[in-house]
Amino acid sequence: MTDLSTATLGAWLSSAGASFLLIALAEFGDKSQLVCMTLAARHRGLPVVFGAVSAFAVLNLLAVLFGAAVAAWLPEWVVTTAVAILFAVFGISALRYTEEDEDEEVAEKPGHGIFATTFLLIFLAEFGDKTQIAVAGLGSTTEATAVWSGATLALASTSLLGVIAGRKFLHKLPLVWIHRISGVFFILLAAYAASRLL
Repeated sequence: MTDLSTATLGAWLSSAGASFLLIALAEFGDKSQLVCMTLAARHRGLPVVFGAVSAFAVLNLLAVLFGAAVAAWLPEWVVTTAVAILFAVFGISALRYTEEDEDEEVAEKPGHGIFATTFLLIFLAEFGDKTQIAVAGLGSTTEATAVWSGATLALASTSLLGVIAGRKFLHKLPLVWIHRISGVFFILLAAYAASRLL
């Protein structure tokens, strides 16, 4: 390996590492990790992980390719309104859950449905978020593939931690209480998103 290729690889790894560290710290404990934790407590963890990672991969690709302008594709109020409505619907649905629905809940929630739900929730919640703006900024100043790789790996890691926490801790609660907790959580997220419109 030549000195040039070694230096290039070193620069790429440095950019990827910096992106990983910055995005992981920014996203730890953020709403998307809590979404993963809540969904994983109620459903199989694998579709939640795949849905979240896929959403982050697409978001990071958009950020790297189009920079900060990606958030300007739609007016901010449109994205924020969509997030508020989606979280409110999800929260109300969870709050309406009863013990009698348990068998039906399992039957009507196949893996691809949870994948799509997770993907949509994460995509809308994180579109134009601080981490996507950070990825866009990093992508405009350093190697795009390194930034995408580091940021996506960071977000995949925080999502996986959220799923593990959801399965390990929240899974021990009765299902009806998990629905109540997640319902309140999503209603609060809806209220937060709606407050950004004021």
